[in-house]
Amino acid sequence: MKRRIFAGNWKMHLGPDDARQFLKTFLGRYRHESGREVWLFPSAVALEATACATRDRPDVVVGAQNVHWEDHGAYTGELSVPMARAAGARAALVGHSERRHLFGETDQDVARKIRSLLRHQLTPLLCVGEKLDERAQGLTLQVVERQLGALAGLDAASLARIPIAYEPVWAIGTGKNATPRDAALVHAAIRSWLAARGVPARACVVLYGGSVKPDNVKSLISEPEIDGVLVGGASVDPASWAEMVQARPD
Repeated sequence: MKRRIFAGNWKMHLGPDDARQFLKTFLGRYRHESGREVWLFPSAVALEATACATRDRPDVVVGAQNVHWEDHGAYTGELSVPMARAAGARAALVGHSERRHLFGETDQDVARKIRSLLRHQLTPLLCVGEKLDERAQGLTLQVVERQLGALAGLDAASLARIPIAYEPVWAIGTGKNATPRDAALVHAAIRSWLAARGVPARACVVLYGGSVKPDNVKSLISEPEIDGVLVGGASVDPASWAEMVQARPD
């Protein structure tokens, strides 16, 4: 059975009380299906509240939006992987375009975070994608391959644990999105990169992110190359989110 992941990145929305109310509404509407997983990435202050509210739902994975690669130290404002795990996180986003382009996160930073997460038995969800000018220059695949370099040196078993989200930067929060076919071509290239490093096709989970909404999610997941979606703004409304995660491909 195809494994599908529907991941919601709440970004800088929903504090602890709002997160609890969201989950009360969402879980009342959502009916789990085999092979389908919901991943939620709340703000750091709502991480523990979200994990506690989903404690009895193993099909709902809660993760951190960002972590630091060091376990402890003088890093004001940062969240270590052990802290995230203690708060109930089972995963974390790494390499999200907003971290890269607003906060200067480098490919080397991404690589360090991935290894820290794996060391502490949390799952990284690696985000890759090109900016508009890079797309216009035909550099999409080169950019994505460079960003995949953060996984260099990991063995096939470790690589198979890491879902990858292709999120073209020009499509995030803009209302624009790659066509399902455009996204599928990049997804196929990501799968080829993984296959060349020994990852079986059945183990690859590749998501699409970028202005995913209730009115386009069905067409996106209908593409065989797309295993699920990483959703931003549309994931903070519980009714909309419940509709999206229960969408069926054509």
